[in-house]
Amino acid sequence: MWSQNCFFALKVWNAQKAGASAVLVADDIEEKLITMDTPEEDGSSAKYIENITIPSALIEKSFGAKLKDAISNGDMVNVNLDWREAVPHPDDRVEYELWTNSNDECGVKCDMLMEFVKDFKGAAQILEKGGYSQFTPHYITWYCPQAFTLSKQCKSQCINHGRYCAPDPEQDFSTGYDGKDVVIENLRQLCVFKVANETKKPWVWWDYVTDFQIRCPMKEKKYNKKCADAVIESLGKCIIVAYYAIHWWLVDIDF
Repeated sequence: MWSQNCFFALKVWNAQKAGASAVLVADDIEEKLITMDTPEEDGSSAKYIENITIPSALIEKSFGAKLKDAISNGDMVNVNLDWREAVPHPDDRVEYELWTNSNDECGVKCDMLMEFVKDFKGAAQILEKGGYSQFTPHYITWYCPQAFTLSKQCKSQCINHGRYCAPDPEQDFSTGYDGKDVVIENLRQLCVFKVANETKKPWVWWDYVTDFQIRCPMKEKKYNKKCADAVIESLGKCIIVAYYAIHWWLVDIDF
């Protein structure tokens, strides 16, 4: 399956309905593999995203072409998953990553993510404290094409002259929060993770993120720095001191 015309998740959903047990989507251009994501949520996507149950993966265009040629020639094609590249330090510690986003108004996808973080928090912290795992969060971001960096929409959704952007949470440029508010909170959460790691307490990230979700929701107009600072104040003296010691880079963002 090739990555053209419709979003990754929709391709997987259509394949699942057609009876597929798994899906490989080949990129339509030669580039480094990226994490696939739907930039917008609408009513139609909300109906199928939460019902996808089969595994799926994005593969490089060249590899997809080889598979397509082999199938066209009638060859038997077996695809095996090789985890060696995904385990940089094969030892008794599991290293894993989570692609996330602080936006809590993006529909089913955000609801599922927040529910997962809340449910997995306890197990994640036990594994981190016991030295059995090493966790790294990554935050989904977009960019504004150079031709539009001076537009009103780009300025409201991006920071650093369009380099880091997020979609408008309400999909309405005239009201509510802007995409750049999400970008700034994402940066704040990365800052908390950096501080937690440097103070040898990486599990504190889970405390901040889950508390922020509960105490600072967009629907209650509390998704802001004041509420975030209140959550940080509850994390303990060591985290507070270290956070504000390096917090300058977050305050001094070039918009």
